[in-house]
Amino acid sequence: MAAITTNDLKNGITLELDNGLFQVVEFQHVKPGKGGAFVRTKLRNLKNGNVFDRTFNAGVRVEQAILERNDMQFLYRDGDDYVFMDTVSYDQMTVPPVALGDAADYMVESMMALISTYQGDIVGVEIAASVELTVAETEPGLQGDRVSGARKSATLETGKVVQVPLFLNIGDRIKVDTRTGEYMTRV
Repeated sequence: MAAITTNDLKNGITLELDNGLFQVVEFQHVKPGKGGAFVRTKLRNLKNGNVFDRTFNAGVRVEQAILERNDMQFLYRDGDDYVFMDTVSYDQMTVPPVALGDAADYMVESMMALISTYQGDIVGVEIAASVELTVAETEPGLQGDRVSGARKSATLETGKVVQVPLFLNIGDRIKVDTRTGEYMTRV
């Protein structure tokens, strides 16, 4: 671990504070006219994803956590767990769905992910901003259903349910935004 000062904070830096690992989402250096300078931050708890505000005095030393990031390929599901392979060393790693978070809703075989670990524990999984998935189940589009902007539910090959336009059918490939979980376009 490297000790840095609050003056060195940047978005995306991971800090080890007294109660866990936190990623800096936002920061602002404040120099009031009266009193000492301070740094106002928004921190995301890497264990549960909660975001909260915290203020530090300027120049205070904090511990920066150095995360190891590896490109890994999703191979298959083993029960509830997900099995990934390191593309460089070919080592395999079993990842529980809790560690994947929302990314588990979009994982298909052969998909690449950036897995962040700290002291052997998985602290984050990053996937592409959008993925292409196949519609596995949905109601058929009926002749005459042409209302502009109308939507229906569709279950994707991963089990994720999204709202799609009425004209989509089973077997259609669609692009889904992994950040919001919303339908983007038909492929």
